[in-house]
Amino acid sequence: MARILVTGGAGFIASDLAITLASKPGNDVTVVDNLLTGDRRKLPAELPPNLHFIKCDVNRYEDISAVFYANRFEHVFHYAAVVGVKRTIENPVMVLRDIDGLRNILDLSKNTGVKRVLYSSSSEVYGEPVEIPQNERTTPLNSKLPYAIVKNIGEAFLRSYHKEYGLDYTVFRFFNTYGPKQSKDFVVSKFLRAALANDDITLYGDGLQTRTFCFIDDNIDACINAYEQGEVMNDVVNIGSDAEITIKELAELIIEITGSRSRIVHLPPLEEGDMTRRMPDITRMRQLLGRDLLPLRTGLERILALATVAR
Repeated sequence: MARILVTGGAGFIASDLAITLASKPGNDVTVVDNLLTGDRRKLPAELPPNLHFIKCDVNRYEDISAVFYANRFEHVFHYAAVVGVKRTIENPVMVLRDIDGLRNILDLSKNTGVKRVLYSSSSEVYGEPVEIPQNERTTPLNSKLPYAIVKNIGEAFLRSYHKEYGLDYTVFRFFNTYGPKQSKDFVVSKFLRAALANDDITLYGDGLQTRTFCFIDDNIDACINAYEQGEVMNDVVNIGSDAEITIKELAELIIEITGSRSRIVHLPPLEEGDMTRRMPDITRMRQLLGRDLLPLRTGLERILALATVAR
């Protein structure tokens, strides 16, 4: 039986990851989350016998060490972090505390026999684009935002622990991921909620900044394939979509799909953190998936279908 830890496992992406891992025979999955930004309701109300939830702050060694020594994990998915551009800009010191959590995870992993740590980094490490598409090996990392710096430090820690202690790792650089359980303050869920209520959809600046949007299933499948197949070992892979769209076009698409009467309203640009363009090279991710990614329109329609059933 593979004993797996998922940190931040009551979050949007990590909860789906944990549920999918637990659905596979032979896995025993433990989820930890301090519920600062996570939500226990993202996990099943009644957990299956091989999926366990512990309220725990990975940034507190006394909390997370007890979990490690009681379970002797073989693999760790370290997804716990303060997320969201606006939230991380407004709480820079809180973001820096995530470095403590990373050190705790790595120290405990090397001391308890963990075979591999799989880490959720971020497209934010690339900063303003100097190369499009953004490639794992050739694109410089130039962001100065606290959140991006912490993610970059995390990647450096993983490389260092591998070199010093032989602890294997994989780095997932996540680009925008969306899905039914995404928190309400992220762009797709925020726009959908406004459109369904016929409220104004607000854009920062002219709305011509571009993003790509990866459906949650594509993210989870690529990451689990990397884990199960022993791929991206001691290396980095972009996890996202390469279908670029402006934020204004995203708002227009959502208005069209929902049949909304919402107006698009422009606000002043954000002072920092709103990069003009972001688009990954996902050659390696496509190899992991072995199939096409879900188109944005189809993903949005799936969310709306689930929302209709839930009403």
